[in-house]
Amino acid sequence: MTRSIKVGCEVFLIKNGTVLLGKRKNCSGAETWGLPGGHLEFGETVLECAKRELKEEIGIEGLQLTLISVVDNIDEGGQYVHMSFLLEQFTGEIRCMEPDLCYEWKFFALGSLPQNVFKPHQKIFENYFKSTLYFEKE
Repeated sequence: MTRSIKVGCEVFLIKNGTVLLGKRKNCSGAETWGLPGGHLEFGETVLECAKRELKEEIGIEGLQLTLISVVDNIDEGGQYVHMSFLLEQFTGEIRCMEPDLCYEWKFFALGSLPQNVFKPHQKIFENYFKSTLYFEKE
């Protein structure tokens, strides 16, 4: 059995005290709400990955992103390192670009997130709320 470590790059799009989440389908964590993002591809930087995922998933171009969270996530699903960014500036209009993988994109109040947040993203939110950069596995 080959073991590998995957890198996920997620983005916090915050607007007026709300955060953008997508309801996942036909993928890991189906029926849960998650941040926009995806897997790092060979040859790209984590920042390039975050920008690519924004374009692929919600049709916007990220102009200014700041690293705000690093999370180790090791569980039965494998080993991931999540690098998450705060999107501070973008162009374009938010829309669902991958309807086969996402039902919809919706803004939620930061103080009232849905109960069913994608499990790996729960630790990312913990970092965000604690203003902590790094979350080591439990």
